[in-house]
Amino acid sequence: MRFRQVHLDFHTSEFIENIGEKFDKKEFQEALKAGHVDSITLFSKCHHGWAYHPSKKNEMHPHLKFDLLRAQLDAAHEIGVKTPVYLSAGLDEKMVIRHPEWLVRDENDNTTWVPNYKEAGYHKFCMNTPYLDYLLEQIIEVCKNYDADGIFLDIVGVQPCYCSNCRRTMLAEGKDPFDIHNVNELAERVYANYTKRVREAIDSVTPGLPVFHNGGHIIAGRRDLAYMNTHLELESLPTGGWGYDHFPISATYVRNLGMDYLGMTGKFHFSWGEFGGFKHPNAIRYETALSAAFGAKSSIGDQLHPSGKMEMATYKMIGEGYKEIEEKEPWLDNVTAVTDIAVLSYESVERAYSTGQAAQTKNIDAGASRIMLEGHYLFDFVDTEIDFNNYKVLILPDLAHINDKLKAKIKDFVKNGGKVLATGESGLNEDKTAFALDFGAEYVGESEFKPTYLRPDFEIDCYDNSAFLVYAKAQTIKEKGGKVLASRENPFFNRTNLHFSSHQHTPNTGEPFCPGIIEGKDGIYIGWNLFTEYADMGTMIAKKVLFYAIDRLLGDNKSLKTNLPAQGVTTINEQKEENRYVVHLLYVSPVKRGYGVEVVEDIVPIYDTKVSLKLDKKIRKAYLAPTGEEISFTEENGRYEFVVPKIENHQMLVLDY
Repeated sequence: MRFRQVHLDFHTSEFIENIGEKFDKKEFQEALKAGHVDSITLFSKCHHGWAYHPSKKNEMHPHLKFDLLRAQLDAAHEIGVKTPVYLSAGLDEKMVIRHPEWLVRDENDNTTWVPNYKEAGYHKFCMNTPYLDYLLEQIIEVCKNYDADGIFLDIVGVQPCYCSNCRRTMLAEGKDPFDIHNVNELAERVYANYTKRVREAIDSVTPGLPVFHNGGHIIAGRRDLAYMNTHLELESLPTGGWGYDHFPISATYVRNLGMDYLGMTGKFHFSWGEFGGFKHPNAIRYETALSAAFGAKSSIGDQLHPSGKMEMATYKMIGEGYKEIEEKEPWLDNVTAVTDIAVLSYESVERAYSTGQAAQTKNIDAGASRIMLEGHYLFDFVDTEIDFNNYKVLILPDLAHINDKLKAKIKDFVKNGGKVLATGESGLNEDKTAFALDFGAEYVGESEFKPTYLRPDFEIDCYDNSAFLVYAKAQTIKEKGGKVLASRENPFFNRTNLHFSSHQHTPNTGEPFCPGIIEGKDGIYIGWNLFTEYADMGTMIAKKVLFYAIDRLLGDNKSLKTNLPAQGVTTINEQKEENRYVVHLLYVSPVKRGYGVEVVEDIVPIYDTKVSLKLDKKIRKAYLAPTGEEISFTEENGRYEFVVPKIENHQMLVLDY
């Protein structure tokens, strides 16, 4: 996979004329050069259903007079740019009127994406219909007629469906077509059959050609779905609904799957299909650097004007980021992340079905990711299939209940020296009656009070000791041989319409009711949903308490310490073949504008950042990349101390060993 890709959308209505008439080979090539682009995904078929080339298996756009795909592909190949080819798989609007019986239906017989024909928008097709054969013929045609460097299929996933075909299938199998378990089971089979037949279709012409099936999000815990692709493209437009929380969660999960992957953002102010919308070039610089820091290649979404004319302003903006990535590539490829902490993804435990393009992770995972990033911890989001013994600390955030299989795996991790941090209902057995792990506590039940108060027995920097408000749900426990690190205090009473005090919640009684945080043989338990608290409320106390618990469990084994501000991002990747570590340091602070859009505009330099590292190898040389400027360091008891003179957006500290 190439590092500097563009995904060139071209969803173009039949009501627009003169399609591609301003395409110019030289301008197309100049745009790619200005953008430092080395791969561009080009369109065979769009959401409207039209082909952008002569076709016997589809219909060329009625207002296109030449083979646009061929012209683009040849122009790109001539300058060494790769060209995966895009086909809209789940959407084909021209076929909606011709074959409405092929559409996905919900339990109320409504269509999906838009619920009916009165609203502008697309309608999704079911792959348990003849539509699949229609699509496969188009894929085969592209593979036969064009030198594609891959196939990108869009708007697909495990899709529960109640269309007549799916109902008929379940009835023929003697199953109730309105039982959700039967509907979901068929959805799994339909999607697996679709990906299998796509692979067979491609291999019948060009064996091994890369293929990616895009559903907008890689579901943690569904490795089977991930492995139906040859590589992964993490669609994650921060302003398009994904936010800046999404990509680090997704990237730190997929980097353990043994697959090549890229981070896909966009050039748009908002999201796909926005003509004339631009984010600041500094946002492109930051988002491409963020991909690099998490071991990913990059893809930037653009949308071609119906005329076929390239927007040079877009490619100059893209070039701001990709010029830097091009210079840094020698330190970015074939990397393995250095990590201390495994965060068990709530999504992987829930194993949710994917029912749409913009499926997002839950707030629990977002809260955990923010804590990891703001504390500058080295972490992975993981599923239950990962080897926990690769980590020092395992975090079970808020709702991770433990079955017998997971319990045995965690016990083995603890036996080998690992420690566990659990919050809220995490650490309980499946029926939520008792702890499955030894936290030195006995579980009693869910608190009747909300909110409640946390009074720590430890110092919290920048605060005197106090009873701190926690909005999140609390659990009641009893001490059973553990070390109490904080107590819980209740309010005098819950607030009701007939029974309240002051403007908001009732004050605390000032008396300890039960342990709030306790440490036992297996690790630390915190009796509140603190990760959800941080995601929803952003309370400093939640962050400070979680930092204390994590640092206590890591002890002196924390691989990286730094005084980089909270909004900074730190990662360490190892290039084993080059005998070196690459420490990534980023600092950008997105701000919210409009209706909550996270905007990156100014990049403020950070000076004299301290970095303290405890690594497995003996460091012989340190320098900044790509400049080569050497950095002095000291070493004591296996811990190395550095000062990075300046970080402007992204700085790499390279450590040869």
